[in-house]
Amino acid sequence: MSLVVCADVGSTWTKVAVVDRAAGALVGSAAAPTTVGTDVLHGLDAAVAAAGAGLPTAGVPWLVCSSAGGGLRLAVVGYEPLVTAQAGRRVGLSAGAHVVHVAAGRLGGADLAALRAARPDVVLLVGGTDGGDADTLTHNATRLARARWRVPTVLAGNVDVRDQLSALLAGAGVPVTVADNVLPRIGVLAPASARAAIREVFLRHVIGGKRLSRGPRFGRLVRAATPDAVLTGVEVLADVVGGDLVVVDVGGATTDVYSVLTPDERADGPGREVAGSLWRARTVEGDLGMRWSAPGVVRAAVDERLLDPVGAEVLAVAARARADDPGWVPVDAADAVVDRRIAGLAATVAVRRHARGAGTGERAGRDLRDVRLLVGSGGVLRHAAPDDARTVLSAVLSDHAGGWAVPRAARPVVDSAYVLAAAGLLAGEFPAAARALLRDRLG
Repeated sequence: MSLVVCADVGSTWTKVAVVDRAAGALVGSAAAPTTVGTDVLHGLDAAVAAAGAGLPTAGVPWLVCSSAGGGLRLAVVGYEPLVTAQAGRRVGLSAGAHVVHVAAGRLGGADLAALRAARPDVVLLVGGTDGGDADTLTHNATRLARARWRVPTVLAGNVDVRDQLSALLAGAGVPVTVADNVLPRIGVLAPASARAAIREVFLRHVIGGKRLSRGPRFGRLVRAATPDAVLTGVEVLADVVGGDLVVVDVGGATTDVYSVLTPDERADGPGREVAGSLWRARTVEGDLGMRWSAPGVVRAAVDERLLDPVGAEVLAVAARARADDPGWVPVDAADAVVDRRIAGLAATVAVRRHARGAGTGERAGRDLRDVRLLVGSGGVLRHAAPDDARTVLSAVLSDHAGGWAVPRAARPVVDSAYVLAAAGLLAGEFPAAARALLRDRLG
């Protein structure tokens, strides 16, 4: 066997998959608590040892992604809210970032204070189409330079002033990385270069800066932020399936939704969005989660009319208990039923928001009618019996009251072996193995 170790060091659990890359087969898997309090390598080494028990893993390559320590916190500074700032936000999400702040227009003193208060790991500085307005981008770059800004910054705006502003920022001591314009023309969203730059900054600055491990070994192992790796895996799965798909990942603090849609030729017509369409996209719902954000699920479900006041009052007590003790696990069948109820509500609300574009500045949502595959992920689904997990996903597929068109013929499946992240990690060096793994487990 030609083995490779794929690992995701999450905020709570470290998950490991051992893959035979020649056959694209999963041959071992395990999980261990993430040891953020000491050194994340302790939990990672334990999980790898458990997953590789009885296998010849000595000397095999390790591919690692991480969201430990809160993952990647990104702030976007753009030209105006509905165009470049929105384009930058979409690109940041596609790069696996948690977008913690979006500013638009010329930065003033209060804007700079708000930017600092958001505590971003990286700033994505955008503005102006190529050959268009350069004044706002120039003003904001100058403001950051004069403010002695030291947070790593990705400059991905108007190409006409890119070199000039990069030199200005670097000369002022700002760690700056240059990328192509995220919005080179109105209606054209070009995420690839900025996404790669954000990944580079994450690996070069953020992993070490979070002090997750005492030595350099962990930094050498990590290849991507976990959501970035998962989105890559989702993209590979879409190619395997040959059609539209949605992934909903219900975590302890957030619920992430990924979708890959077939490009619509109408996107280039008169009704196109000025901020461009991202056909492979991710949204993060920071108020929807199984533990830290469980009370937010109840509030959102009430707002969406998925819970009546009596049901909400009962569920709110259980949600608060979970938020107060994020490490809690169900002890009996009744607890598991409540967990699945919270998961179903979180998944339903998150997919509604993803489809409608509500609250994100999107003028139009995402058309999920042709989705052929709905993949569920997250511990609450992986550890549930297959029928129970499918019940959670059926809540999404039967949701006809959310103001969006549900998939017409989607097949629900659970990523029970956590192979999406593994496939995303494999895709760069071992693309055939990534495709075979996904075809076997999810296709």
